Amino acid sequence: MIPIRYNVRSLAVRKTTTLATAFGVALVVFVFASALMLSEGIKRTLTTSGNPNGAIVMRKGSDNELSSVIETPTMSLLLAAPGVEHDQAGGNQPLGAGEIVAVNTIEKLGADGISNVQLRGVTDLSAKLRTNLKIVAGRAPAPGSDEVMVGERIRGRFRGLDLGQSFELKKNRQAKVVGIFTAGGSSHESEVWVDLEVLRTVFRREGVVSSVHVLLESPAAFDRFQAAVEQDKRLGLLAMREVDYYEKQSEGTSMFMQVLGTLIALFFAIGSMIGAMITMYAAVANRQREIGTLRALGFSRRSILFSFLVESMFLATLGGAMGAAASLLMGFVKFSMMNFASWSEIVFEFHPTPGILISAVVLSGAVGLIGGFFPALRAARISPVTAMRA
Repeated sequence: MIPIRYNVRSLAVRKTTTLATAFGVALVVFVFASALMLSEGIKRTLTTSGNPNGAIVMRKGSDNELSSVIETPTMSLLLAAPGVEHDQAGGNQPLGAGEIVAVNTIEKLGADGISNVQLRGVTDLSAKLRTNLKIVAGRAPAPGSDEVMVGERIRGRFRGLDLGQSFELKKNRQAKVVGIFTAGGSSHESEVWVDLEVLRTVFRREGVVSSVHVLLESPAAFDRFQAAVEQDKRLGLLAMREVDYYEKQSEGTSMFMQVLGTLIALFFAIGSMIGAMITMYAAVANRQREIGTLRALGFSRRSILFSFLVESMFLATLGGAMGAAASLLMGFVKFSMMNFASWSEIVFEFHPTPGILISAVVLSGAVGLIGGFFPALRAARISPVTAMRA
């Protein structure tokens, strides 16, 4: 077996081509890992929006809250269903609230054009249903007023969406931002919260809500609650666990990013394989005498083949490690894009995981293996006599 240090020395001698090839592989790994990290960030942002003890009720056949309509009188039946938690400190009031979801078009800052921002009409109980919600600046809006609070992730990304600023809920009706809130990194941080009655008036949703959110006694209570909600076919309602609902909302956007990132990485990978192949072919051509000497010393064709494959994979893995390390910097980047489920803009974070980094490095090894196979095969087939005469 040819010592590994022979391959390391060969790569060190050819610094320029080594670095160029490693950089190409690093770019592939960076794109691939970043796409997977963004996909993971999308999933985490949306799935953390759901409370394990929470349930959401919508109109059957609706894909999301935006397209759902529930008549207000129906809410009393839902809040009286078995399994709903009650606020013992608040007069044994059932912990549930009807909410309205709408979108508003607002000018983006730092970019040309406009985009949709999701508005959520809420009540005092809405905050109690999101146990991770925390006001980090300002205060909560006064009930019945044209005051709003804005999620931390979209703060300052749109005109008027910062503390003390104002924007139009509709033409000639201004809403003032009096608070900024966080919600554990969930999608709620990309929303604007407005008083339910104000939003109902602005968008003419009198007598209806988009959805009803309830807090259950425990996750096991969901089956009883679901059965009570869906047994009356005349109501035409559907109950889901909040975590399941938000996970379903993430599927389209997450899949889109995975496919797009994988396709881009695939094209880059093909280019990197060609680059690795050219590099290794050049190495074989320039080291024919070395190969001949190795054969004369008794090393077999198989040893030569294995040695050049190891060199190619080591080179590619070096680039993969560089790309994976660079992709970790994306964890500090926030990225906004349209959520295909709600057709509103949501801010996501790139979320690295050990599995993603391992997959990225494995990809770089595959690039090195495929790109280096044919040059290694050529090196193994060189005749010792021909090599010594080169």
